[in-house]
Amino acid sequence: MSGLTDFIEPQTLIELDWFFKWEAFVIDLKTVERIAHLARLEVSPAQAQEFSEQLSKILGYFEQISKLDTKNVQPLVTPSEIEAFWRDDEQVIKHESEAMVANAPDKIGSLYKVPPVV
Repeated sequence: MSGLTDFIEPQTLIELDWFFKWEAFVIDLKTVERIAHLARLEVSPAQAQEFSEQLSKILGYFEQISKLDTKNVQPLVTPSEIEAFWRDDEQVIKHESEAMVANAPDKIGSLYKVPPVV
C-alpha cells in the first residue's frame, strides 16, 4: 500500500482498509477444466487447483474494485502527460507520372501497357 500514498491521502487509505481485505470468490475445478478444454490445453489436477485459486483471487479483486466510488474521478487516458504532435498536412509530389513510366517497355500516355488478361 505504500505506493498508493503518492495518489491517495493516508486517512483515505485507512477508510479504504475494507478494500484490501479478501472476499471469497470461488472458481471450481470443473470450471477450470472446462476453460482448459475450450482452450485446447492439457491441465494436470495440480495445475487446475492452482489456477482455480488464482482465478478466484483475481475475480475477488475485481469485485473489490467494483465497490469503489469513482463518480468524482477523472478517467485516465495515459499514465504520463503526452503532448500530441501535430503537423500541417502538406502535399508533396515526389514523382511525376511521366518520370515513373519513362523506362516502361510499353505505355499509353502516363499508364503502363500490359498484356490483356483473359
